[in-house]
Amino acid sequence: MKTYFVYILECSDGYLYTGFTNNLERRFTEHEGGLNTKCYTFKRRPVKLIFHQVFNDVNQAIYFEKKIKKWSQKKKLALANGDFDLLQILSECRNATHFKYNPKSE
Repeated sequence: MKTYFVYILECSDGYLYTGFTNNLERRFTEHEGGLNTKCYTFKRRPVKLIFHQVFNDVNQAIYFEKKIKKWSQKKKLALANGDFDLLQILSECRNATHFKYNPKSE
């Protein structure tokens, strides 16, 4: 059975890179080696792998990658650190129009 990986790299400048691959070791070596000068991580090396998740279904992996690419840096770091309580707090809507904060909804 084929496996797929969604991963997060921490770059030397503190930025985070989220990616998807079917060979995590090869892909990390490519990032670290700077094989592609147009790659986001090229000028941000060295990079450190801080998170990876294994998937058996390519569609689930792609969906998850697209989802977390939209997350804030704080949410990605909470995921990488396994801090699921903080991740839940950061995921809650804090918009003033949200039903929790709207006095008219009571």
